[in-house]
Amino acid sequence: MAVVTLGAHIVDVLARPVTEIPPGQDTVVVERIRVTAAGAAAGTAVALAKLGNEVVSVGAIGDDELGDLLVAVMSRHGVDVSGLVRRTADQTAASILPIRPDGGRPSFHAPGANLTLSPGAVEPGLLTAADVVHLGGPDVTFGLNDPAFFAMLSAARDAGTVITMDLLSGMPDLILGARAFLPLVDYFLPNLEQAQAMTGETDAEQAAYSLLVQGPKAVVVTMGAEGSLLVDAGGTRRIPALEVEVVDTTGCGDAYCAGFITGLVHGKEALECARWGAATASIVAQGLGSDAGLTDLGAVLALLGEPEEK
Repeated sequence: MAVVTLGAHIVDVLARPVTEIPPGQDTVVVERIRVTAAGAAAGTAVALAKLGNEVVSVGAIGDDELGDLLVAVMSRHGVDVSGLVRRTADQTAASILPIRPDGGRPSFHAPGANLTLSPGAVEPGLLTAADVVHLGGPDVTFGLNDPAFFAMLSAARDAGTVITMDLLSGMPDLILGARAFLPLVDYFLPNLEQAQAMTGETDAEQAAYSLLVQGPKAVVVTMGAEGSLLVDAGGTRRIPALEVEVVDTTGCGDAYCAGFITGLVHGKEALECARWGAATASIVAQGLGSDAGLTDLGAVLALLGEPEEK
């Protein structure tokens, strides 16, 4: 088993381009509407599978039609969904995203069953069997902030599993709660706004260093068109964003994480992993939805001008 993604699972319904919400019952014709698996665990899982990784995804979804749809979408792309638990009292988390012509993405969101995820959903031994465990959105899966789950993560790290983490929300109160995970994380990949909210620092480099001293081996701050910033014991390095025509920024953070983790699985150093992450995000930014345009690892390496991995 290569990767376990654990955390937020969301169904995204996206429409593009949307310039306004029509009044009354008026209808606006758009170019495209798409449904995807999203969230910092599910979206990353699909991207990881497309990049050739074996992936098991763990999370809580509703026992409803949205849950059936999410399972079907993830399974279609090769993700093992046996780690998903179904809740009868909660709906599957979902978002409606009207995508603006410039790629901006306001959101209507129902958090649903994500809020019910607990350590009991994690099969014993699953984390220790993985090469990498990705915590996708522990800021919104409150039940994982539990000594029992921390013990699982600690045991997995002792067994050689690498732990990565990304956040989902932009809400400071939720983001601050995720600090408890940092001593158990090897690679933390927040976006700039999340890093700032978590530390109170406005400067990206200072924010990254403030997070680094709380436990991770490395912190990678993603900054959209400004690229990303890698900070570890070796210092600070900047990874430029690739110049592409941006259609939709949905899922770019998840794609970056998937590219970065794929680099780890292939034994790459952190800087090269970050380059893989940047290229994966650049591919996704050119289409609609969290996995748009992403086909395989070869396409990512071709964008970087590198030979395909054997």
